[in-house]
Amino acid sequence: MSAEAKARLLQKLSSVASVRRGAAPARRSDTAENNGGSGRLDVAELEAYREIRLIEQAAEYLDITDPFFRVHEGIAGAETLIGNRSYVNFASYNYIGLNGDPRIAEAAKAAIDRYGTSVSASRMVSGERPIHRELEQALARVHGAEDSVVLVGGHSTNVTVIGHLLGRNDLIVHDTFIHNSIVQGAILSGARRVPFRHLDPEAADKVLAEARSRHGHALLVIEGHYSMDGDVPDLAAFVAVARRHRAWLMVDEAHALGVLGPRGFGSADRAGIDPGEVDIWMGTLSKSLVSCGGYIAGRKDLIDYLKRMAPGFVFSVGMAPPAAAAALAAVEILQREPERVARLNERAALFLRLAREAGLDVGGSIGAAIVPIITGSSIRAGRLAEAMFRRGINVQPILYPAVPERAARLRFFLTAEHSEQQIREAVAILQEEARAVAAEPTDLAAVARHLGRRLPASR
Repeated sequence: MSAEAKARLLQKLSSVASVRRGAAPARRSDTAENNGGSGRLDVAELEAYREIRLIEQAAEYLDITDPFFRVHEGIAGAETLIGNRSYVNFASYNYIGLNGDPRIAEAAKAAIDRYGTSVSASRMVSGERPIHRELEQALARVHGAEDSVVLVGGHSTNVTVIGHLLGRNDLIVHDTFIHNSIVQGAILSGARRVPFRHLDPEAADKVLAEARSRHGHALLVIEGHYSMDGDVPDLAAFVAVARRHRAWLMVDEAHALGVLGPRGFGSADRAGIDPGEVDIWMGTLSKSLVSCGGYIAGRKDLIDYLKRMAPGFVFSVGMAPPAAAAALAAVEILQREPERVARLNERAALFLRLAREAGLDVGGSIGAAIVPIITGSSIRAGRLAEAMFRRGINVQPILYPAVPERAARLRFFLTAEHSEQQIREAVAILQEEARAVAAEPTDLAAVARHLGRRLPASR
């Protein structure tokens, strides 16, 4: 069977049960029968639920252990404790090594002592605390913006801001590899959504040239550092595209802050451009800033608008004081200690170079905290992650349908805490195990037959 045929078969595994032998879609009477005649809906009827079960059963048949939801028993840094065993950890966003830093822990504890563990209300009503504005002002300074607003979740920040900044008559143009939160926000807005080829400003320009005149407002969205591939856009080129078509430019800096630029201030710092050229900076507090939440930075009128109109802010509790204090302390340390960013990039560049020398496919990664190892097969990615785990290395596979089957991979997150020895040993083990896994055959037709036998016909 050719590689293309194998990829097509794997992509179809999730629909084996529903297409086998002319199975028919569910009927109301069947649903009631399956639930004891009560007529109550069952989550097992959802197509996505059946896909999850199918993947689990395929992994079981292939003797691949579920790599997800493993319990870490302490602070997850360059090393982590799982099941009383220590692992070298490449599955952490702790990019500049601040998680567990005593200065940040003390700031969080002090905030609890002063404000408690919750502000107990939305900030508009009675949840506003000094720590919120201190954090927002610090983030605005980092991004060269007039102001910023922090929200309680990173994913929900994109959903609520995009979902309520634009409407049905508007246009959203985004990189085809953009994060799910941005897609969900675009869907919520009701605006026309058009993806463009990854990292291609000319493709974005073409989409806007064709569609801009038929819409009211327009938003061009990119990421500063793409979390799946570790590659970066030409920021100046996208600024020019946005200006040419009178569109807002939004840059998601979730994996860029603390990583890109000599100071770790993100995409503008790396590109050497005026950060004011970007209309909307978005970021998260859960990566380099070792807390939880999201934020938007930009002009003051934008921030004022969001504070009064974005439902995810207006109708949500204010950020918990210890979370705000931890993020603020992390921002301050980032500003004072740029050597952390330099060390991170040295370690990531070393990993990238060694992986390339070992003949591994690292895609378009620039070697700044994120390096994928592309296997081209979800089965190979699952087997390779398990083999690495047996050798004392924790790294997560990214499988279809999260990425196209041909792009299945292991995703390595590097941190400033990783030592050169850890990186060299990890790449050596990776090379050895990747060869062994590549030589291990898989009868995909047998997998499909097994799943067809295991799953009942769709009712």
